[in-house]
Amino acid sequence: MLEPRRVPPAARPFLTAAILALGSCLATPPDSVAQDSSKSRLAGVKTLKCAFALYATGTWNNGEARAEVKPASLSVSFDEIDIDSGTARVAEGFGPMRIIARLSMWNLHFLDIRSEGSLYITTVFDRESRNGKLKAVHTRHEYTDVSVPGFTSKPEQYYGECEAGS
Repeated sequence: MLEPRRVPPAARPFLTAAILALGSCLATPPDSVAQDSSKSRLAGVKTLKCAFALYATGTWNNGEARAEVKPASLSVSFDEIDIDSGTARVAEGFGPMRIIARLSMWNLHFLDIRSEGSLYITTVFDRESRNGKLKAVHTRHEYTDVSVPGFTSKPEQYYGECEAGS
């Protein structure tokens, strides 16, 4: 028969604090800690037209991670945004596709999982950049050993802004 392990005396205060912290997190109703996202200007958005003027690419050279920042000219449009059903449509060069849309606090996230294994994520922040446009970031999670012009072959992160429509 196995004997129970004893907690060393030095670890008891840490263990007690961890249990109390976990208990208080579980006892707090989610509504009391969440901000009211219905006050976000993104709550009623039905369309977004995004332009990204800067991006960073990542790669690995001899096992070392490297990044390079470059100017960009990327446009991404979202329409049929339905926060309640958690869906949207992204319009790109390959035609419109249904994706996941989630409003979380003050951010609107779009999750596009592609059949070839890549993942695209766009987050629009309820923070104005200029002229009523909202700050946004778009990432492309892809990696191929061969680079083909016009296609993503390395991880990329774009920075820009979106114009909201209803």
